[in-house]
Amino acid sequence: MDNEILNSYSKIPNLNVSRETCNDLESLIWMIQEKNKEINIISKKTDEKWSIRERHILDSAQIIDFVDLNCNTTCDLGTGGGMPGLIVAIAMKKIKNTMKINLYEKSHNKCIFLKEVSKKLNLNTEIIHKDIFTVKNIETGTIMSRAFKPMPVILNLVRENFKKYKNIIFFMGSSGKKILNETLKEWDLDYEVKKSLTNDESFILNIQKIRKKI
Repeated sequence: MDNEILNSYSKIPNLNVSRETCNDLESLIWMIQEKNKEINIISKKTDEKWSIRERHILDSAQIIDFVDLNCNTTCDLGTGGGMPGLIVAIAMKKIKNTMKINLYEKSHNKCIFLKEVSKKLNLNTEIIHKDIFTVKNIETGTIMSRAFKPMPVILNLVRENFKKYKNIIFFMGSSGKKILNETLKEWDLDYEVKKSLTNDESFILNIQKIRKKI
């Protein structure tokens, strides 16, 4: 394993990346590149190996310390190409945590890809080929949302469709502060902020409680 690759993954605190985990992550990158030739797993602008590693893998991995490890399941809403769900699943494999990662995705082709990756890397996942907005009374631990739907839409989804959950993790981009401030006009949120390791203008939002204002 290239030292540059090992050093890259070592940027993520609380992950303690092993050589085996690095191999799994690099295998995932290769599978994304191969599948991206057939369908749009990620943008063609970011499908170089180094770009996938920095923009997608490391970006996803930095939420590990926000994931509740004491629950049976974690949900990734509209996972697309599997970020962050697959990365979290690889991390769980490393620490021998038995939590299942539920990946919700309505695209048939992307679900096939997610199943292929999960089988190849022996990940504890369940690929749920459904529109998450049609699923009711969901019980889970952590809810993850990365580049899926606008924040207020996700909050409404959680309030209406989730019976039980521990926390919600949002990946907020350069306009994240504006979006958060606008959202706080309609929602009371108990949250904490973590600066992104991959983009100076981005941050991770970890929400424990939500309440819609009257």
